[in-house]
Amino acid sequence: MNMPQRKVSEIARITQQDFEKFYEFFYRKTGIVFTDKKAYFVERRLLERMQATGSETFRDYFSTVRFQASGEEWQQLVNTMTVNETYFLREEYQFDAMVEGMLPEITRNRPTGSAVRIWSTPCSTGEEPYSIAIHLLENWKRADDFAIEIHASDIDTRVVAQARRGVYGPRSLQRLSTALRSKYFTALDDDQFRIREELRDSIDFDVANIVDPANMTRFRGMDVIFCRNLLIYFDDVSRRESVELLYECLNPGGFICLGHSESMTRISSLFRPRKFAETIVYQKAGSGA
Repeated sequence: MNMPQRKVSEIARITQQDFEKFYEFFYRKTGIVFTDKKAYFVERRLLERMQATGSETFRDYFSTVRFQASGEEWQQLVNTMTVNETYFLREEYQFDAMVEGMLPEITRNRPTGSAVRIWSTPCSTGEEPYSIAIHLLENWKRADDFAIEIHASDIDTRVVAQARRGVYGPRSLQRLSTALRSKYFTALDDDQFRIREELRDSIDFDVANIVDPANMTRFRGMDVIFCRNLLIYFDDVSRRESVELLYECLNPGGFICLGHSESMTRISSLFRPRKFAETIVYQKAGSGA
């Protein structure tokens, strides 16, 4: 794994050796690789956390992160290091593919009332799983025929808390029509909007790390997984390992949706590509019927 290079003279309190220890540790725990372009970002965030915890040296801080019994500072560090940017109905063509192709195929021979399970990871501040719910209600004619479960997870505890709260500003809602805003949101003060309670209560939000096998066992039996724009932050090894875990979480015949710049064919041969309308998704071998 290539480590971003920093000159010791540029960093008063964190040496190059310290950085390499941190990069390796963070990679092993999360699968995320920091490139040279992120070196300044990493440095600033580490110094912020050192100051917040009163750590006089990087060695003191790193010991806290590694050995603190509660794991609280490790989670604070993860929250600081991960970037979350999203909005409602992002890459909506995949939601169209879900209701027009994937779900009709998955439910073709399922009895009425059976479960359909969809998982959004990383869910960030919740725009994606809420978009999935809205799109299903608005566009899937058989939505009332099945017990739809929408699960959402992220490694960042802060964004999961924001997602559960369900309050958004104009930037997040920029692609929503006025009609959808009125139907699914309540206007608050300061130009903020809150998802209606019945929709908030319909989604199961959780904190999870997709490179941790123990975390992934709770997401077995999924029919559709949205894992968009996450694997681009991993190297080849962690991509392959996480994809194998995602594979185990899918029912036979289930589908996974990646970001528009990601391709499963470069990562794993476990899935076969399927084209629905304007997008390519990836299907686990076996019948979903």
